[in-house]
Amino acid sequence: MIPMKILYLIVPLAPLAGAIVAGLFGRAIGRKGAHRVTILSVLVSFIASCVIFADVLHGNVFNGGVYTWLTSGATRLEVGFLIDRLSALMMVVVTFVSLMVHVYTIGYMADDPGYERFFSYISLFTFSMLMLVMSNNFLQLFFGWEAVGLVSYLLIGFWYTRPSAIYANLKAFIVNRVGDFGFILGVALVLAHFGTLDYGAVFTQAPSFARETVEVLPGHGWLLLSVICICLFVGAMGKSAQFPLHVWLPDSMEGPTPISALIHAATMVTAGIFMVARMSPLYELSQTALSVVLVIGAITALFMAMVAVTQYDIKRVVAYSTLSQLGYMTVALGASAYSAGIFHLMTHAFFKAVLFLGAGSVIIALHHEQDMRRMGGLRRYMPVTYLTVLIGALANAGLPPFAGYFSKDAIIEAVHGSATPGAGFAYWALLIGVFFGGLYTFRMVFYAFHGQPRMDEHTRKGLRESPWVVTVPLVLLAIPSVASGWWIGTFVFGDYFGSSITQKFHEEYHGLWGTMLHGLAGAPFWLALAGAALAAYLYLVRTDLPKKIAVALGPLYAIVERKYGFDELYSWLFAGGARLLGRGLWRGGDQGIIDGLVVNGSARLVGWVSSVARLFQTGLIYQYAFVMLIGVVFMTYWFLRT
Repeated sequence: MIPMKILYLIVPLAPLAGAIVAGLFGRAIGRKGAHRVTILSVLVSFIASCVIFADVLHGNVFNGGVYTWLTSGATRLEVGFLIDRLSALMMVVVTFVSLMVHVYTIGYMADDPGYERFFSYISLFTFSMLMLVMSNNFLQLFFGWEAVGLVSYLLIGFWYTRPSAIYANLKAFIVNRVGDFGFILGVALVLAHFGTLDYGAVFTQAPSFARETVEVLPGHGWLLLSVICICLFVGAMGKSAQFPLHVWLPDSMEGPTPISALIHAATMVTAGIFMVARMSPLYELSQTALSVVLVIGAITALFMAMVAVTQYDIKRVVAYSTLSQLGYMTVALGASAYSAGIFHLMTHAFFKAVLFLGAGSVIIALHHEQDMRRMGGLRRYMPVTYLTVLIGALANAGLPPFAGYFSKDAIIEAVHGSATPGAGFAYWALLIGVFFGGLYTFRMVFYAFHGQPRMDEHTRKGLRESPWVVTVPLVLLAIPSVASGWWIGTFVFGDYFGSSITQKFHEEYHGLWGTMLHGLAGAPFWLALAGAALAAYLYLVRTDLPKKIAVALGPLYAIVERKYGFDELYSWLFAGGARLLGRGLWRGGDQGIIDGLVVNGSARLVGWVSSVARLFQTGLIYQYAFVMLIGVVFMTYWFLRT
């Protein structure tokens, strides 16, 4: 029997070992060796996570240090694990989705020359995310936070010969650094005022700091906990792609599709959601911070769903869907419905992974074509992919009895009953977002899988179902996309999370069937159904209408299609501003002051002094005598005056 503490170490270290072997010895062990060692390592991590999950359900919780990195006075900076019901659930979800992505990658990246390197990166990514969710202190949280950001940079720019991929990974890296600046300020404030980075110690002291203020601006006092929570949430806005730091996520589609599933389903983008839920004892002491979280999430949920309706790249449609779903999770956190937010994180991980991997299966079949306008009729050629994507779409749209229905409906109910300022706006934003969710989801399904084939004849003749290494992960992920929502009674209405997060979800539970029947009478179900029905009418019956509607809407459609102009704004304001500042420093600072004044100026000064001195060094005796005489006259005059 392996001791539980050893299993805690095995969970993150097994993927790390696989990443090291595949990365350093990939050429020696070959392609098969690289995928075998990394898949085996993640499988071991998944099995260990399941054993830990079962152990935690029996009431065994662990919170302790593993390694002390640094001691400064009374402050200990260490690596430590907090294994409770929240982290155990995240461990199972992360390792399961990662395992499916690893298997899927065998088929998707079969012909890629960077095969071994890719497996090393995704295994390293899994290690980083596990270190984040298992941490018991802010230092390790920050390590995992930055590690997933670094590896995502490597993965988004994996095809480094593409200028678009390099642009996308730099964009992701820079935008996340903006968020991380706020995050590290929050961590620094915690250390400065609480004197520790340990979660437990901070949460215990937090109520005593509820009234303490700090001056953000001279003469303007803010509640300390509000400042800390907002700073931490700025980090979550970057990592979980919330408005206005959302711009990096759609461009990250430049990476291979397995990474789109891994980053955007259960791992990196949900890190911010997990972090805010973990910090719920702090957020519950600041209504201002909760209101900020609520409103930002509502804006993201609605406006990103609208953008998804205008996109034609199949991966970008799913990417904007992810942004919208992350907005729902964020709204749940702002409404203090942390259990509903984490429940939606879990269900979303499964059905969004299905949608991304299903999109990748289509891309493989069409020789890396991603434009839905060159698809159509694929259900006849790819029945397994079609069925699994349809399941993911039904879950994403929030239709019963699929997983997304239960978690999304719980969030909307929680927001409807919330007293947090901004809850009214958030409620209507989520309802409208449900309609657009049904519309963009089934627009993608009908565009890609129904109707007449729109690809060229050569591509159509070669269409066939993807290999088993692609379809098996799709099927295995489709199962929880249907069934994981059925555990809503345990995760949302029950006491599953215990003390691991603050429990403030007080809606009444009517049982599984009662919940579904209750939902059939609610606005979210009918709005989602209306969105799906409109998609069927526009893209199956009146296929000429979408273009006419776009023309009729004119500037409004153009604004949404261009993602509200944020890319252009940031490019002009920040990139252009940085170039302008650099040009000014180059011309004014480097050329003007350093080269012009300091370097060349000193040379010119020496030259001028030398030219003046040369006038008195002619070698003529009478000139020297004249100068001496003048000197004597001046000295005599000065002596007589004094």
